[in-house]
Amino acid sequence: MVRPREFDEEKALDAAMQLFWEKGFEATSLSDLTSKMGIQRPSIYAAFGDKKQLFEAALRKYTQSHAANVRARLQSNSTVKEAFCNFFEGIVAEEYEEGPNRGCFCINTMVELAPHDEKFAILTREHQMYLSAVFQEYIERGIRSGELEADTDAKALAQTLVSLMIGITVMMKSRPERSFVEHAVAVTLMLLK
Repeated sequence: MVRPREFDEEKALDAAMQLFWEKGFEATSLSDLTSKMGIQRPSIYAAFGDKKQLFEAALRKYTQSHAANVRARLQSNSTVKEAFCNFFEGIVAEEYEEGPNRGCFCINTMVELAPHDEKFAILTREHQMYLSAVFQEYIERGIRSGELEADTDAKALAQTLVSLMIGITVMMKSRPERSFVEHAVAVTLMLLK
């Protein structure tokens, strides 16, 4: 008879996600994970598999949450232009807040693992494509309402905005002058005409 687990898998996975997000895959040891998750190695292996499988589960948890958060942030505005303006201003503001500068867990993974691990290249690319589809949906809404010009290429603009989001998030790791980033955002958002 199988013994029931004596820990909350979701809480343990969330703890692992936070640690991987902060330190990355390579810099996170199994000792770090057991300490942060509050469980022993055999329990990690039984519930999640090896370190890479645990990382994958944490990344999937993050991308689901991140995608829902992006959609909610866009939905909380009355116009499409306002939605994207507030979304990008929010990204910049969050990155300049006091505290750890973790960036985006998915983008961190794209930089750390995707170049040499096909599975993580696919997972991060899928998230980019999903965000592009969400952005495209909002741009098309703006075209239908007449807020954006009828000849706007919604797909290309959505991909451009996702590229801006990724670029800003990576660049913010070096803490450039805030005005540098704000100007880049403002110019890019001028495409929403």
